[in-house]
Amino acid sequence: MKQAYKAGEFELKNMICEIGKRVWIKGFVAANDGNISVKLNDKEVLTTPTGVSKGFMTPDMIIKIDRQGNMLSGNSKYRPTSETQMHLEIYNERPDVGSVLHSHPPYCTSFAVANIPLNKCVLPEAIIVIGAVPIAEYGLPSTNELPDAIKPLIKNSEAVLMQNHGALTVGPDLLTAYHRMETLEHTAKIVHLARQLGNVNVLPQNEVDRLMDLRQNFNIPGKITACQASASPAKQDKTVSSQKKITDDTIQDITHRVLERLKVS
Repeated sequence: MKQAYKAGEFELKNMICEIGKRVWIKGFVAANDGNISVKLNDKEVLTTPTGVSKGFMTPDMIIKIDRQGNMLSGNSKYRPTSETQMHLEIYNERPDVGSVLHSHPPYCTSFAVANIPLNKCVLPEAIIVIGAVPIAEYGLPSTNELPDAIKPLIKNSEAVLMQNHGALTVGPDLLTAYHRMETLEHTAKIVHLARQLGNVNVLPQNEVDRLMDLRQNFNIPGKITACQASASPAKQDKTVSSQKKITDDTIQDITHRVLERLKVS
């Protein structure tokens, strides 16, 4: 699939700075964390500099590199992100991807640290937009271990959790990649809170199928892996009914015992 490049270089540099500021304000990154890249054309990529807060970037800091990671232009004071190879590997693996965003959103990263994938069908929007989100095995940052761990997963994923590290989203353009990061963190937060309440209600397969039909009708770009649905509604109802019967029987037994003791006394 040939990527359509519409925005100019200066416009894209400004957009990278704007998205960098947003992820910093939202607390998706701290200090100099995270990195962003945008495919400028088939041979060139724009990337954030290493060692700079994403909330304080200016367009002159953004660096242009080739597809081998060589610096083509940019302020000599700055070097490309230390995760350049990870970004380039994703572009090589997914020609349809036009932008990569890596950050450390707290709820997403909590699931990554706990080694819990976000692969259950819970929120309709997340099912449609990002599908199941796998976890890439831990890799030492700034080495080939990270791209090697992500490479097999990104083939059919728009979002990936990175074990003990953070999260990564991709898209045909930067705004889409950013919106997917927002969706991912929003989903992680809701699932976390539901787990605290004691139950995560997973949608059944028939509802998931209907949502996937909507995704196809909406013509949403990207490749996702279907998330895990719950048992069929009939089985769910049977389970609930069984649980209710056990609860009612237990209450009756306790009530009977209390009344017997009251008679004795």
